[in-house]
Amino acid sequence: MILPKTNRLTSEQLAEITAIVCEFGCKIQPIVGAVRTIYAIVGDEREELMINRLEGLAFVDRIDRIQSPFKLMDKRSDLATHRIKAGGVTLGEELFVIAGACTIDPKNPNYFYETAAAVKEAGAHVLRGGVWKPRTNPYTFQGDVKSLYILMEASRRTGLPVDTEVMEDAHIKLALDAGVHSLQIGARNALNYSLLRSVGRAIAERATVVLLKRSIHMGPLNEFISAAEYIAAFGNPNVILCPRGTTPTLDGYRNHPDESITPLLKEKTWAPVVVDPSHSVGKAAYVPAAALAAVAYGADGLCIESHVDPSKGIGDDPKQAITPDVLAKTIRHAKQLWALSRGA
Repeated sequence: MILPKTNRLTSEQLAEITAIVCEFGCKIQPIVGAVRTIYAIVGDEREELMINRLEGLAFVDRIDRIQSPFKLMDKRSDLATHRIKAGGVTLGEELFVIAGACTIDPKNPNYFYETAAAVKEAGAHVLRGGVWKPRTNPYTFQGDVKSLYILMEASRRTGLPVDTEVMEDAHIKLALDAGVHSLQIGARNALNYSLLRSVGRAIAERATVVLLKRSIHMGPLNEFISAAEYIAAFGNPNVILCPRGTTPTLDGYRNHPDESITPLLKEKTWAPVVVDPSHSVGKAAYVPAAALAAVAYGADGLCIESHVDPSKGIGDDPKQAITPDVLAKTIRHAKQLWALSRGA
């Protein structure tokens, strides 16, 4: 829908916008009002180049789209009935929980093995563990491929599927070849479209799930969902949206908690929403309350960092990982709230 800066377009201006949309197989239908005329685009208005050219015209005030910019992830698409299964859970039917250490320490694998067993006992369905880590400081620990073997051994011991972050094509291949069940795309790479395409292409013929974190910078919801579209476009729509706090920070928290976007996402997309309270607040003491807030807002699940001895962990674990005992209590309360909020 094209809204001009004046009450109506001149014949020359109308001819100009008509010529543009015709190049993309569309046409213009004027809608004449008592004091103003607006101009409907009849056809597929999702072509970005067409919209950009129209928005660049000096006499156009704005363009309001009627159609969704994402074809597959839209709530009204043919995938609206698609359901994602992971760890024995169909997301949306019961509370789904991913839990585990931020970073797997290759020098102390027993910490991760003990954590894996403990988070399973606490009620987690998928085990998370960082193999490769994005770091602001180039001299800090960046991860180690040895940790991948530890991750998969923990999966073998517990029977839990595993989730780990990938940051480049080599990571994708190594993770999939090892048998990783869920690939995580972190907040720093959430808008790395080359990586999104690579992941989509790599999992197209697989049952692999992708946990897509929301960008570290506060962006529009359509931008977040469109990032998922990049992956699903290759044929595997098993993409979980994961809000994890954004910048600018809220004083006292690591990021600005964004669990409240859950109902807004659910108005636009069928994709399940699994909230990460650990990165949102960045302090273990705040995680249980943030997790419950996420469930209250309608999240389908939680992604929580946990470690048997957080002070002995590396990466973010010392400051934001909760112990398995706290995890078990949080999951128990979250399930109660889940049932209450859904009238079970």
